[in-house]
Amino acid sequence: MATRPERRPASPPSGADITGPQVRPVPRVGKVWRDRAQWVVRGVGPPTVPIGLPGHDDEVTQRHARMVIDLALRIGEAMLSTGASAADVVTNVLRVMTSYDIRQAHIDITFTSIEVSINRGVDEDPLTVMRVVSVRSPDYSRLQRVQDLVSRIVEPDGLEDRMLVQEARQELGKVLAQPHPYRRWVVTAGFALLAAAVTALFGAQPGMWLVAAISATVVDRVTRALARFGVAAFFNQAIGAAIPTTIAVLLSWAMDQGINVAGVQSPSLVVISGIIVLLAGLTVVGAAEDALDGYYVTAGARGLEVLILTAGIATGISVVLAIAGAFEVPMEVVPTVRVDGSAVTNTFAAVLVGIGFAMSTYTGFRGIVVAAAAAGTGWVAYELMALLGFGNAMTVGVAAAVVGAFGYAAHRTFRVPELAITTAGIVSLLPGLAVYRALFWMMEDSAGLVSTAMVEGFRAVSIALGLAAGVSIGGFAARHAFGLDRAAVRARRRARGSFS
Repeated sequence: MATRPERRPASPPSGADITGPQVRPVPRVGKVWRDRAQWVVRGVGPPTVPIGLPGHDDEVTQRHARMVIDLALRIGEAMLSTGASAADVVTNVLRVMTSYDIRQAHIDITFTSIEVSINRGVDEDPLTVMRVVSVRSPDYSRLQRVQDLVSRIVEPDGLEDRMLVQEARQELGKVLAQPHPYRRWVVTAGFALLAAAVTALFGAQPGMWLVAAISATVVDRVTRALARFGVAAFFNQAIGAAIPTTIAVLLSWAMDQGINVAGVQSPSLVVISGIIVLLAGLTVVGAAEDALDGYYVTAGARGLEVLILTAGIATGISVVLAIAGAFEVPMEVVPTVRVDGSAVTNTFAAVLVGIGFAMSTYTGFRGIVVAAAAAGTGWVAYELMALLGFGNAMTVGVAAAVVGAFGYAAHRTFRVPELAITTAGIVSLLPGLAVYRALFWMMEDSAGLVSTAMVEGFRAVSIALGLAAGVSIGGFAARHAFGLDRAAVRARRRARGSFS
């Protein structure tokens, strides 16, 4: 049987298109690998940080928006006035506004003002309101009450409905109108205890404790009276620094005349205690915290304030010493003093420093007890790090991190103001001695000592940055360990511009 020949497809006519499965195009090898490389690195989701995307609160009425903005501004102003950091203020203001269904608010904070703005779409006018912060004085009991009110607004109890805006405004008015937990003379006693504990930290005798306490009492009463008369802060600081320096000059003159004051050996400690008392009221750590949180305008303003007020301290000390030299009164501020004594004694002195600072900032009784524990814990951490031989900045940074974690844990457990606890815990670590040494060498008329003064000044700055960084890192770790509510997490991300 003959085999049937295989039929071959007819060739297409010349010029005709080739379609169907007859021919498959072969892609170029380079294009294939370029496509694969682009697929590997090409993003598949939306931008991590949305920029310029439309967002507004169309359904928010003007009356509701104005009431919420007024409430949020008053809360922010109260927190700034009582000593809160810019990051904490922005976080709490955003939490309050989000709880009242305003999710597109923008907060702008400077050193003396807070501004809130919302976009209500293309059909409604935007709203922008600003309040000026005219008073800045640490008042941690009032700050804690404001934060408690924010928690009640954002996280109502299970049996309660969400607090109405008008009701929240009335509650805020009651909180701000409440009296202090104790009288003003208790604050003065706190400053006196702070100064006496600082001298004890440097190994002074009980007679020196009394002198430092009397000096701090006079400084507090005089500076308060000057503030009422409207004296500028620079001159107020200068006069405040001149008072302990004058006392030190008189003690030095008495010792030169053969008059021995019981327990008084180094008049320089009066000056050091006065510097630390004046530095405790400044925002050294607060300025560094704002810078680390990204609020550079506020940090720059606070840093300039610290610089000017520290210059006031230097002016007051140098003027008194110049007058003493003109009258040939022997006075030598010895820069070789250092922290002395056993670890147990120093820890007890640090605890007293924390108690004194807490009393001077109107912290409640429960907060004072917790602040004492924080101060002792921070100093123990400082002693342990010092035994390992680390530098000053590293040592105080780790100690401050311990204090920062302790402060937030105490805030969540005992409902005490976190800022009061952390600040009281690090007052004994403030660079008062470095500032004192820098001022001493700067007042000496010698070119070689200027470089020494600059080294001490940089050391003071590094200690302040280490304290701020430690407190921030410790608080951050504690927040993640304890866990925050979702509203607080979102608010902190929006406040600090972090990635989501």
